Amino acid sequence: MTANTVQTDTQAAPAAVSFAEALRFWLKLGFISFGGPAGQIAIMHTELVERRRWISEKRFLHALNYCMVLPGPEAQQLATYIGWLMHRTWGGIVAGLLFVLPSLCLLIALSWVYLRFGDVPGVAGIFYGLKPAVTALVLHAAHRIGTRALKNRWMWGIAAASFVAIFAFDTPFPAIVLAAALMGHFGAQRWPQVFALGGGHGDAKQGYGPALIDDDTPTPAHARFSRSHLVKVLAVGLGAWLLAMAVLVATTGLQSTLTQMGWFFTKAALLTFGGAYAVLPYVYQGAVETHQWLSGPQMIDGLALGETTPGPLIMVVAFVGFLGGWLKEALGPDALFLGGAVAATVVTFFTFLPSFVFILAGGPLVEATHGKLGFTAPLSAITAAVVGVILNLAMFFAYHVLWPEGFGSHFDLLSAAIAVAAAVALFRYKAGVMPLLGACATAGLVARLLAT
Repeated sequence: MTANTVQTDTQAAPAAVSFAEALRFWLKLGFISFGGPAGQIAIMHTELVERRRWISEKRFLHALNYCMVLPGPEAQQLATYIGWLMHRTWGGIVAGLLFVLPSLCLLIALSWVYLRFGDVPGVAGIFYGLKPAVTALVLHAAHRIGTRALKNRWMWGIAAASFVAIFAFDTPFPAIVLAAALMGHFGAQRWPQVFALGGGHGDAKQGYGPALIDDDTPTPAHARFSRSHLVKVLAVGLGAWLLAMAVLVATTGLQSTLTQMGWFFTKAALLTFGGAYAVLPYVYQGAVETHQWLSGPQMIDGLALGETTPGPLIMVVAFVGFLGGWLKEALGPDALFLGGAVAATVVTFFTFLPSFVFILAGGPLVEATHGKLGFTAPLSAITAAVVGVILNLAMFFAYHVLWPEGFGSHFDLLSAAIAVAAAVALFRYKAGVMPLLGACATAGLVARLLAT
């Protein structure tokens, strides 16, 4: 095909996309969505805006900005949003589900391998190298979010206060989020310039030809705000949550591991402002300290697995669920794998259900308020607070990696060297996550094999 042919082809709007064709794409996306939110959003932009032209860049960025102000994984919500815009409610549900299901299946399998073969020298060596890499990744996440959120001394102050609150006083993460939101809400009334939402994703810089959903394409009827539709979707979402909780209580009891997981991860799903790294401290507080579903070092291993699989990074909750279901014998001592798999599925359901409700019910409503300071100022303050919380998480990981048996034990010099090398690769050379994890895992494997 010649360059002239390509130029001519891009001047015609693409043909209507069938539900089956869209389904095939969303399934493919579920298996190739590596690289965290930034990588996943870049993949969708390349495929949907540039290559397939299903949606224009301006409409794509508008949808992305909407998803950024919601709690939950923005990349998965963006896929749900575009699927909903193209093929109504079922389009959104299919797009969102297929973004998650491949990762869930992979993590269930990897979690089983981790529990059954984690003590094998080769497997142990791989995780030995991954742990310091994860520490560097969390520190890098704090820096990345901080450069976007900490635009003035007030935001720096909120970040510092949140760090002190969680580090020195062990303040619950929800309390930090609430306090930051109140600061943003009331502070914006007095100093609006301080809490104006900075950053953003820029404006569309180039055209790729006419799109199926173009800049001037009218909003479909199903995407326009309707009180009756809002009430209907909220009722269905709440009904699904109540039904799932009722089944868990009726079959396993109110205080069972599965029921407690359902309730805990419902709360976690509503607190994921700032991405997966922001909610990890809350998951750690509940899963490790309160419920003791897994240990701190196991939590680090789970984050490493989450980084190496496709799908949202928040899918680390599936690892937490599997280990909790297995170690707590959720379905009895004779069904350890089944208990782990069911627990992983339960926590995934309760973690992602709110995201579907936010998109299907709140899309038109939130779009109407986008850009208004009264709506975005609390988010600005929450994002600043998240920086301090993530920094505390990086310190927690560093403590467990560098002093694996506590401060009174030996300092792990090799882990420190791997962590420093990983940090240099991320900050100085902008290394990708997958090559970085591969190199660190190889270093850990070689070190353990040489030590045996």
